[in-house]
Amino acid sequence: MAMNKNVYLDNSATTPVAPEVLEAMIPFFQSRYGNASSLHSEGRDARRAVEESRALIAEHLKVHPSEIVFTSGATEADNLALLGTALRSTGGHLITSRIEHDAVRHSADWLASRGYDVTLLEVDEFGRVSADDVREAIRPDTMLVSVMAGNNEVGTIQPIRAIGEICRERSVPFHTDAVQAYGKIELPMDVIDMLSVSAHKLHGPKGVGFLYVRKGTKLTPLLHGGGHEHGRRSGTENVPGIVGLGVATQIAFEERDRVTQRMEGFREYLIQEVLKLPATRLNGHPTESLPHIANFSFEAIEGESLIMKLDEHHIATSTGSACSSPNLEPSHVLVALGVPLSMAHGSLRVSTGRQTMQDDIDALLKALPIVVQELRDMSPFKVGG
Repeated sequence: MAMNKNVYLDNSATTPVAPEVLEAMIPFFQSRYGNASSLHSEGRDARRAVEESRALIAEHLKVHPSEIVFTSGATEADNLALLGTALRSTGGHLITSRIEHDAVRHSADWLASRGYDVTLLEVDEFGRVSADDVREAIRPDTMLVSVMAGNNEVGTIQPIRAIGEICRERSVPFHTDAVQAYGKIELPMDVIDMLSVSAHKLHGPKGVGFLYVRKGTKLTPLLHGGGHEHGRRSGTENVPGIVGLGVATQIAFEERDRVTQRMEGFREYLIQEVLKLPATRLNGHPTESLPHIANFSFEAIEGESLIMKLDEHHIATSTGSACSSPNLEPSHVLVALGVPLSMAHGSLRVSTGRQTMQDDIDALLKALPIVVQELRDMSPFKVGG
């Protein structure tokens, strides 16, 4: 039976803008609408707002404000990190993993198609990259190592400090996509050279993010124009978005301990209850995971059908199965983890947010057994068959 309340458990895809963030942004659409590059008072007011947000973000990361480069989001930040590094030379070697976000994966593919050498690191059954594998993969011509801080599908946290220390020893720049990790776990900034963040994953607005670039790290800009962001990213600054990103950062770091503890409780409860269903498995590491993500696979079920059935119950979730192609290829992340194809096609990602309540989790746990059984009854495949 359909529920009356909408339950949103897809916070890894995007989050609702926090009321405090929206309130801070609105004046910069209406009364404080100056161009941050203009010399008049309206422009200077906008510039102050941009630099205040830059300083606030830098303070929380314990870095210098000049090392924060505002972008249109993490996809642009990832592209700037990889392509901006590669374009400094006519060839070179990139190291990344098999479970990166598409912004990194497809940037690496693009570089490979143009003659760059790309090493794709394997992961273990939990989705972890081995720091020793990074060490062994580094060559004299390695120009960059890029490994995400925490996986967006299964939540597994990578050994970022160990990888960063190896890169530091070998004088190789290290980039990490921290989109899902920023504001949720501690990040070892002392061993990270570049770090990508997107505002809309932490209750900020869409269309804005940043790339942290350690002083001395050389990048070729991808966007050319007015020389904004100290010549690293041209284009008129998105002042409302940058203000929103600053406030979202402030909230995330101030509330991190409390919100993370609640998310961890939800995750543990979900794992405990969902794994009671037959022919079900947890994808990713059971404990070394981001607090807000839990990913499950159900045998003899197609992931998209599961998501749509839950949507009929007014519950928004997502699948780790990227079944947009005609042959219904499963998620590259789950394949890399070695999840059997019979399970990889039927995955469910549940991701909580600042606004998630126990009632939301209970609603999912009430509907899920019904939906799973209904789909298995319809399936031509049999559980255990």
